[in-house]
Amino acid sequence: MQDHLLRILSTFCGAGSSRSPSTRQNVNIVAGLDVVEKISSVDLYRDLDKVIQDMGLIKKDVMEIKEKNIGIIEHHLHMNSSTLAGAASSRSPLTTKQETMVGFDELLIEVMDKLTGQQSNRQIIPIVGMGGIGKTTLARNSYAKPLIVHHFDVRAWVTISQNYHVQDILIEILLCVSKYESREILSGKSEGELSERVHKSLWGRRYLIVLDDIWSVEVWDRVQIFFPDNGQGSRVMITTRLSNVVFQLIGSHGLVMNFLNEYKSWELLRKSIFEKKEDCPLELEEIGKKIAKNCKGLPLSIVVIGGLLAKSKPTREYWEYISENLNSIVHLEENERCLKVLHLSYNHLPVHLKPCFLYMGVFPEDKNIRVSLLVKVWVCEGFLKSISGKRLEAAAREYLEDLCDRNLILVHERGLNGGIKFCKTHDLVRELCLMEAEKEKFIYVRKPHDLNIPQGIINTRRRISIHQSASEKEYLPQARHALECMPLARSLIVGRQGVLPSLNYFRLLRVLNAVDKYLNDHVFSLEAVFQLVNSRFIAITSDRDQNADFPSSINLLWNLQTLIVKERDAFAPSEIWKMTQLRHVQFNQLEMPDPPLDGKDEYVLGNLRTLSRIRNFKCGEEVVKRIPNINKLQISYHEQFDGCSSYCLDNLVRLHKLESFGCFFFTWNRPNRDDVLRNFILPNSLKKLTLHRTNLYWEDMKTKIGLLPNLQVFKLKANSFVGTEWETVEGQFCNLKFLQICDCSDLERWTTESAHFPRLEQLDLRHLDRFEEIPSDIGEIPTLQSIRVQYCSKAAVISARRILDEQEEFDNVGLRVRVVARNIKHFESLASPNFQVEVIWMN
Repeated sequence: MQDHLLRILSTFCGAGSSRSPSTRQNVNIVAGLDVVEKISSVDLYRDLDKVIQDMGLIKKDVMEIKEKNIGIIEHHLHMNSSTLAGAASSRSPLTTKQETMVGFDELLIEVMDKLTGQQSNRQIIPIVGMGGIGKTTLARNSYAKPLIVHHFDVRAWVTISQNYHVQDILIEILLCVSKYESREILSGKSEGELSERVHKSLWGRRYLIVLDDIWSVEVWDRVQIFFPDNGQGSRVMITTRLSNVVFQLIGSHGLVMNFLNEYKSWELLRKSIFEKKEDCPLELEEIGKKIAKNCKGLPLSIVVIGGLLAKSKPTREYWEYISENLNSIVHLEENERCLKVLHLSYNHLPVHLKPCFLYMGVFPEDKNIRVSLLVKVWVCEGFLKSISGKRLEAAAREYLEDLCDRNLILVHERGLNGGIKFCKTHDLVRELCLMEAEKEKFIYVRKPHDLNIPQGIINTRRRISIHQSASEKEYLPQARHALECMPLARSLIVGRQGVLPSLNYFRLLRVLNAVDKYLNDHVFSLEAVFQLVNSRFIAITSDRDQNADFPSSINLLWNLQTLIVKERDAFAPSEIWKMTQLRHVQFNQLEMPDPPLDGKDEYVLGNLRTLSRIRNFKCGEEVVKRIPNINKLQISYHEQFDGCSSYCLDNLVRLHKLESFGCFFFTWNRPNRDDVLRNFILPNSLKKLTLHRTNLYWEDMKTKIGLLPNLQVFKLKANSFVGTEWETVEGQFCNLKFLQICDCSDLERWTTESAHFPRLEQLDLRHLDRFEEIPSDIGEIPTLQSIRVQYCSKAAVISARRILDEQEEFDNVGLRVRVVARNIKHFESLASPNFQVEVIWMN
């Protein structure tokens, strides 16, 4: 215990670091000077001596040192608890709100001690306990501690689960430690290429890898060779429910997480319900403690019940009702206790939320679910109530927020507007979904190695979900045959390559979701898909080699609401203008004809919200009348461009509900500037705008873009604006939160003031070779959170460093800068906790 305390103290004082001189100097300044100014080292070691003499006080002093010193270090390091070292926040596995942890302070210190210990060889740190005990929460809290962030050169978090893929593990690690390539690019590389890159990325660096939710030692056997043991003090933290896995890994029991006692259970329950301790009515404390006690110390049960109580009025009668129901549940067998507690939350759901919740079971375990796709499916499945004056998609997002507030669905990532971008479910919650879905015959989700589908399921289930599994070579023939025997299926969600039989077997399908990273080789012809006349939702990868024309009979799919086709350009017939139920149409490139002008049957596509991408889009009078509620529109122009007036782009201003718009020019000739100024008119409703090769002058920004009152996201792609200098003025971009300038190769100077972008949060600069500097006033913007500089001039990088230094001098602790550069080693010396540098070496 004495060594334990001494190691923590020596870490706080900056001793034992193997970092570079510049990094060590920063540590000495922070931990050596500032901490010593506030806490005398003599007093600390005097106290330490007393603690050693009186072993009964060791625990108390450790806790005091933890709270006092780590708090000081967190203050001086200015580290956000959710920031990933070497990773953009959008890819972080942690949400910005750190999870509440009660009752595991001693374990947290033990974990941090093991992470920062003096052993130079690679160490495995296993955390073991039953599902819902808080293993992941403990790992996340230690992973995000500023002391740990600063101690390691790189960190990576990977969730494994039962059905793992080594390629996915390698990709997730690379996305955390090296951000120069996208997930799409990495997914195209072989396992051998990825493993070599991971090994090179970790070699010579002190790294922390978290492997969350391991179910077998086989996972470690397959990935450990990629983690070099190079004497840098690296650590691999593992969480698992299986004690035998831990014993096989290290020959001992690891860090075992036990249940909370009654006092800590009540503390966690109270914090899950009320923001402040005094907010809890005195008359509810007794019954609240009884509820906490009956949760039997399982943190997940406590948090879920807390979410249930937080959504209801705090009355004694209701809390007694909860307590009485719990008393009948908690004494049942151990394996079902948590599910029965979760079942209580399910029973408390309003009727309209239950199908949305049960539907979460169709997604694979630990899947990060894209919300934009999820709400489309919910709408097409008919789960949403029609609310006067509110779009169904907006209602779906409200449903999702409600489920998240009840701690049944987890927020994985939020977008710039605060809305949920990705969500997921805890595995125990997913088990609840599957259990209830089975009981209510709501959906059939094939379990791993379940080769035979019972006859009762074939005749009764209308929704079928089949996903990739790790080792099921023998499964394909049986699965395909089973599906052929399920002609009554209404919804088919597939993530398993090679499993789909002919669509001729599914004439009654309403939902076909077959867009998955494991289905790259499974393509459909549009002709076959458009035979599904009952379809409401179709998401597929289509065959590039087949005829690109839609059949004219497409309008027979009169119920179709969402059509998503990946990897395919296509030509739509005029009959598409008769499909009044359409809400979302997304293609790689889709060419649409003008609406028919026969004077009869002038259909209005009043439900249409998304068109992406439409090739050579002509926004004529008839088009504007037919799509009055369009919300997202992406258009592109190819070959010869005959001018904005030829495509009636002055009518864009009449799309009063358009919020997201992208315009891309891939033409042989450049758009004429005068023509664009006169005839390219945007509506004030725009919140997101992307332009590519519009070839406007920077001065045109004042008249074309800056005055858009609702604009929040603005992306300037290649040569959207040309010229050497951009000078902004006050009174414009009043609501802009995200600004990206990419590949505007002429830009050299940017003259601006902080008042010109009063709400800017993120600045993203890419491929600006001539850019002289980022204006210093950018750093004065009070809302600014991050600056990204990728493949820009040296001067741009140095100016970003200067801005950060100036802001840190004024105690602006919130600004983060990330630099990605090619072959410029000098930039690495600029790195600091808030200034991340990634140098990409290229031949």
